[in-house]
Amino acid sequence: MTEAITWHDHPDRIRLNNELHARPFYTLPTPARISHVAMLTGEGGGAADREHVIRMCERIGVDPPAPDARHFVIDGGSFRLRWERHAEFSTYTVIVPRLGEDPFRYPAIGKVPGEWLRGLPGQRLVAVHLALLVAGDRPEQDKLAEWLVSEGMLASRALDDAAEIRTDLRIHEDGFSRIVVHNLSMNAKRSGRLVQRLLEIETYRMMALLALPLAHEQSGEIARIEDALSRIVNTMGQQAKLEDERSLLRELTALAAAAERSIAATAYRFSAAAAYHALVRSRIEALREQAIEGNQSARSFIERRLSPAMRTCQTVRERQEKTARRVARAADLLRTRIDVAIEEQNRDLLASMNRRARLQLRMQEMVEGLSVVAISYYALGLIGYVLKALKPLGLPVAPAIVQGAALPVVMATIWLGVRHLRRHIGHKDK
Repeated sequence: MTEAITWHDHPDRIRLNNELHARPFYTLPTPARISHVAMLTGEGGGAADREHVIRMCERIGVDPPAPDARHFVIDGGSFRLRWERHAEFSTYTVIVPRLGEDPFRYPAIGKVPGEWLRGLPGQRLVAVHLALLVAGDRPEQDKLAEWLVSEGMLASRALDDAAEIRTDLRIHEDGFSRIVVHNLSMNAKRSGRLVQRLLEIETYRMMALLALPLAHEQSGEIARIEDALSRIVNTMGQQAKLEDERSLLRELTALAAAAERSIAATAYRFSAAAAYHALVRSRIEALREQAIEGNQSARSFIERRLSPAMRTCQTVRERQEKTARRVARAADLLRTRIDVAIEEQNRDLLASMNRRARLQLRMQEMVEGLSVVAISYYALGLIGYVLKALKPLGLPVAPAIVQGAALPVVMATIWLGVRHLRRHIGHKDK
C-alpha cells in the first residue's frame, strides 16, 4: 500500500482547476428553440445578477446557486435557463427542447415569467432567437423570407458540412435577432457546441463594438488637443518674456491632463474590445464555415464589418498615446527653456550682488577709516579737557603738546580696537 503523502497545496489550486469546467458546453437535442439575452451590468453587477437568479429559483422551487457561482442552470420543467456571469455582463439562455409551430412567433423566452424577465438587472445589449431544425425539416423559401430578411441574408455550412447556418444579423420588430440552424449530422453534444459558439459570436461581437462610439467621441477630443498643441509649438521661441513662456507651460500642462484623461476614459474599453474581437475570431475559426453558393458567409460579413471598427479603435488608441507623448516632449522643451532663462536671470542677479558687495566693502572700509579719525578726535578732546583741568594744580604740562604726542597712540589704539571688534563680529556670524 502506498504511503500517504501530505502536500501543501496552493490555496487556489482547486478553484483554478475548476475554472476549466466553469462553463460547460450545452447538450442540445434537435429540434429546439433557444433565446439568448446578454445584459450589461458592469464589473460590479455580479451580486445583483446572482440575486435575480436566486429569485427565479425560489419562484419554481429549486436550489439556488452557490454564493461564488458564475454559472448556473435552472430546470424549469418545460424549459432550461442557463445563467453565466462574465467580467462585465451576464447572459441568460433559455432552451426549449421542442420546435413548436413557429420558433420565432413562439420563442423559447416566452416560457419564462415575464415579470422576472422585466426585472433583469442592467441594459440589454444582445438578444437572439435561434431555431435548431432537423435535417429534413427545411422551411420553404417563403418561410425563410418571413423569418429572415432575404436581402443580405448570410448562409453557410459549418463543421465540415454537419450543419447549415442562416442569419441576417438584424434586430427584428420584437427586439431580437434571428439565427436558423439545420442539423445535418450532429449529435446533441456537437449541436450544443455549435449553438454556444454562435451565441458567443453574437455576444462578443456586440461587446467589442461598444468601443466604437467611444472611439468616435475621443477622436474629436484628440483633434482638439492636437490643434492646441500645434499652436503652442508654433508660438514657442517667439516669446520675449519669461512670463509668456510660463503661460504657455500652463497651457501645455492642461493639455497633458486632457490627454491623460482621454486615455484613462478609454483604456479599459479599448483593451476589452481587443480581447472580445480575439474571442470572436477564435469562435468563427472553430465553425469551419463554407459559404453556400450565392450567399455570403457569416465569417466574411462579420470580419468585413467588425475588423475595420476594431482598427478604428486601435488607431484612436495609438493616436492618444502619440499625442500624450508629443505634449510631454513639448512641455519638457518649454520647461528647459524656462529653466535656462531663470538660470541666466540668477547669474545676472548674482553678478549684481557681487558688485554691490564689493562696493559695500569699500564703503565700509572708508567708514571705518572715518570712524577711527572721528573717535580719535573726540578722544584727544577728552584728553585736552583733563589736562586743562590739571593746569591749576601747577603741573608743568602744555595740553597742546600732550595732545599732539598722544595722537599717533590714540589713533593706533582705536584702529586696532575697531579691527578686533570687526573680526569678533564676523566670527560670531559664521
